[in-house]
This record gives sequence, structure tokens and C-alpha cells, in this order.
Amino acid sequence: MLEIRLFRSGDGPAVADVIERCLRELNSRDYPEEIIERMCAHFSAERIVQLADERQMFVAERAGIAGTVSRDGNKVFTMFVHPRAIGQGVGRRLMRHIEALAAAEGYDYMETGASVTGHGFYQRLGYVDVRTSETEFGFNYILRKPLR
Repeated sequence: MLEIRLFRSGDGPAVADVIERCLRELNSRDYPEEIIERMCAHFSAERIVQLADERQMFVAERAGIAGTVSRDGNKVFTMFVHPRAIGQGVGRRLMRHIEALAAAEGYDYMETGASVTGHGFYQRLGYVDVRTSETEFGFNYILRKPLR
């Protein structure tokens, strides 16, 4: 059974591992090695704990951490699913969880920045392109989904 729960400080190394595996095994198909290396360095266990202090972070757990997502109000951040859990509904469950929280707080929409790799995932959840941007980690889509 998949459990969605708040991040705990001891989750830092496991979450960093999920992110690194996702970046190296999936995102590496769409981004050059130098960007993947920079992203892996950015999402160290220490940085994950710091981010969790700055915004609300959740993990999906099933025999270990299978995915993570964080939010600040109606903004989605750090959405990653372990490659072995892709296609099992982990990402969808995480997103539904934070969308429900944002809707309960009165937000009309969710917004996220998506990599080339994750773009289709968000579209399948009903997110639509608003614009594109260039970040320190390369090309990025900005998407929104109405909550009402």
C-alpha cells in the first residue's frame, strides 16, 4: 500500500537518492550530462532538508520512498518518482494530494515548472502550457491546472 506523508528530516538521503536515480535514468534522455550533474549536485540530502524547511514536502512510501513532491501554496516543486515506480500511480497520487490541499486553502489553480522529461506527465493530469522558460537547468515548461 502506498502512503503519502510529510517529509521527515531523516528522509533526506533517501529522497536525494530517488531524485538522482530519476535524473540519471530518465531525465538524462532529454538533457546533456553537464546539466544532469549540476541537478544531482543541487539536490543533495542537505539541500533536500533545507527545501523541506522552506516549503511543504511530501513523500510517497511503499517499501521505501517511491517519490516526492513539495509545494508552496499553489506552486509545485521537486516532483520526482523513483524509476522503478514509474507507471504505478505514485506521481499521480502525490499530485492529487497537494492539489487537494491547495484547493482546500482556496487556490483556483496549481502551477508548476516541468522538464522536457516530465512535461507529458503533467499534461496527462490536466495541466496546460502557459509559457516556456530557460533556467539554470535548461528548457522548462510552465503549466497550470484549474482546481475549481
